[in-house]
Amino acid sequence: MRVDPNYLSNLANSLDLVQSNEQQLTSELSSGVRVTSLGQDPVASGENVLLLNQIQQDDSFTETSSMVTGQLQVADSALGSVVSQLTQAIALATSANNGTMNASNVKAISAQVAGILDEVQSLANTSYQGQYIFGGSQTGAAPFSTSTGASPAVTTYSGDANIDYLELPNGQKIQMNVPGDQIFLGGGTNSVFGALNALVADYSGGTVNTAQAVSDTTALSSALNYVSQQRVAIDNSINRLTDASGAIGSQQTQLTGAQSNLMQADVAHVSTQLSLAETQQTALEDVIAQLSSASNDLFSKL
Repeated sequence: MRVDPNYLSNLANSLDLVQSNEQQLTSELSSGVRVTSLGQDPVASGENVLLLNQIQQDDSFTETSSMVTGQLQVADSALGSVVSQLTQAIALATSANNGTMNASNVKAISAQVAGILDEVQSLANTSYQGQYIFGGSQTGAAPFSTSTGASPAVTTYSGDANIDYLELPNGQKIQMNVPGDQIFLGGGTNSVFGALNALVADYSGGTVNTAQAVSDTTALSSALNYVSQQRVAIDNSINRLTDASGAIGSQQTQLTGAQSNLMQADVAHVSTQLSLAETQQTALEDVIAQLSSASNDLFSKL
């Protein structure tokens, strides 16, 4: 029978491996993390990188969509107020057009419509987080201003016609804004400010040219309908963004769960493995101690 002359060295190496495994298991148990380096599990580490990248993309979208949703909601609220103001202006104009008011009352109507004009202009210059939301891509300055040098007065737009889109993770795009010229200066009978300025001029002298005033009132009604249409576009964007955010939120939950399952330690399994490793260590230490003692006794008798 041949005896391995390196048996003690081999046992010592085995003990080192067991102790190293025990240290790893202890680290997993205390940290709750199964993989702490690429070398431990290259496949899991690679999958973890992919999951983290997707989670970061979803986080970025969630942050952006929250800001965009806020902006769209402010825009929707502003247009809701514009609709209310224009409805009031139409009611005032209709009462002035019936031919029963005296000059003083007609002038009072002109002043009230002028006040509505100012309010609508303020709403058209609404800002959100320091940016004017109806200026297209020109968000740093109020897009609308009115010059009273002529009669009717003229309201001008200093923004642009650019429309911004938010791209979803699936590649679809959601409209983020509606330029102010499209909403308030729709052209022809759709110009909110054109109709309001005309009505202010129609009643400012105290007398009413009924045909002209009725025509301008009809133009304002058309502009009101046009604003309502633009508001529908914003509402659609809000609804699509809400649905997309909900889907991304569900995906984030799934990805986070998958990432946790991939990287977290199985506490019950690790505890069992650690107990076995400790038992192995104790057994190896006992064997090495006994063999070392026997070897010393043998050599002492030679």
